[in-house]
Amino acid sequence: MSFLIELWFFLKVRKKFWLLPIFVMLLIFGGLIALTKGSAVAPFIYTIF
Repeated sequence: MSFLIELWFFLKVRKKFWLLPIFVMLLIFGGLIALTKGSAVAPFIYTIF
């Protein structure tokens, strides 16, 4: 949790709120890849990149 708090303070102090959507999308894609673990969804994920 301390990492998320420090990240939030960094974004707030440096006024870099435009980075927030990038981090959110990285978390979503990372979670999606971790949850699929090579299932039938994997070919569709690879076409995104």
